[in-house]
Amino acid sequence: MFAKLQELQQQSKSWPMDFWLLGLVVLLAVIGLTMVASASVAISQMRFGNPDHYFLRQLMSMGLGAIAAYIFFQVPLAYWENHRGKIFLFALFLLVAVLVVGREINGSKRWLPLVIMNFQPSEFMKLAIVIFMAGYLDKHSNAVREDFSAVIRLALPFGIMAILLLMEPDYGSTFVIAVIITGMLLIAGAPWRYFVLTVLPMVTILVALVVTSKYRMARVSNFLDPWQDPFGAGYQLTQALIASGSGEWFGSGLGASVQKLLYLPDAHTDFLFSIYGEEFGFVGVIFLIAIYLGVLYRLFRIGRKAISVNHFFGGMIAYGIGIWIILQAGINMGVNLGAFPTKGLTLPFMSYGGSSVLLLSIALAVVFRVDYESRFYPREAKEEPVDDSSEENDSKEKKSKSRAGKKEMSARARKPVSSLKTPRRINPSRGVSGS
Repeated sequence: MFAKLQELQQQSKSWPMDFWLLGLVVLLAVIGLTMVASASVAISQMRFGNPDHYFLRQLMSMGLGAIAAYIFFQVPLAYWENHRGKIFLFALFLLVAVLVVGREINGSKRWLPLVIMNFQPSEFMKLAIVIFMAGYLDKHSNAVREDFSAVIRLALPFGIMAILLLMEPDYGSTFVIAVIITGMLLIAGAPWRYFVLTVLPMVTILVALVVTSKYRMARVSNFLDPWQDPFGAGYQLTQALIASGSGEWFGSGLGASVQKLLYLPDAHTDFLFSIYGEEFGFVGVIFLIAIYLGVLYRLFRIGRKAISVNHFFGGMIAYGIGIWIILQAGINMGVNLGAFPTKGLTLPFMSYGGSSVLLLSIALAVVFRVDYESRFYPREAKEEPVDDSSEENDSKEKKSKSRAGKKEMSARARKPVSSLKTPRRINPSRGVSGS
């Protein structure tokens, strides 16, 4: 068996992309599609008279994601690098547009109504942030390591972005993007001490927003103790915990969930993980976590290899998307298990949601392009910039030494003959003597 694995590992070096990563993502998508079909049966029947409505729409979204991924895989990395600023500005425009003409659901304006789906601009902003940060760090990596002003320069564009996201409001996406930025800066070599001055103000603002709003304070208190109001504000979380606990070790079996029968709201979207835990149990949860960790390992491996062949921009993209996927998966699982307040973040490649599936598919296509160019088009190392001032100082020093040497030679030439030593002569009878 080990020999077969080693043989596959050797063959993988000649593959045009990381098929291990592709296999893990396809496995996640298959599990997710199966769980959407299972978790949405009751609500689909109630709303549309068709138990497969949400399953078919998710299948369509995954088909569109696969087509988009194939198209974007053909786009060279140089395009993303050259247009990163325009992509970020377009993402800001979409955040403004959703506040003006967006669709409001449950008190939040996060969706732009399109013909075939409701598009969520915050998902596009996550990809735009990764590309923008990768380009910035590629050009200013040395400055980020040594000069705090290089980090502070990011405050204006990202501050505008954060304000627009908080106006929707979308605290979950704001937090995810902040962690992506922080993680990419740290991977690029920025010192930890820089983040004392950047993270603390952000935490202070979020705490102030929670304390000054009764609605947000109620959500936090219900998260801390959902059982104090199990049929009111804490209903969704208590039902999610009941679903997760009912799965025990091996689960009730695929399709045998009880909580999905209109007991748990949003069972096919934000709380799909609870239904998965109920049907597959603790063992199934561990298996799912292992898949996500495998995806993270392959993404970080692609990032490390890209940087080693001087594709720093592509390497940082792989790292950023890896942080995005594992962080969002961890937060979603934590919300389902009562470890975090409700954030409205989907479980990547599993929860129902066209925007999430589409943007994550495009993001992975960009990573596969990074892997492709790293394998077949490695770059030469960039020449270290020469310090012109040191060269100028060296030439001045050489010139001054040359002038000093010439002065010394001319001084010797001007000395009188009497000051020179009298040469000794040879007396044949007495040997060597003076004059």
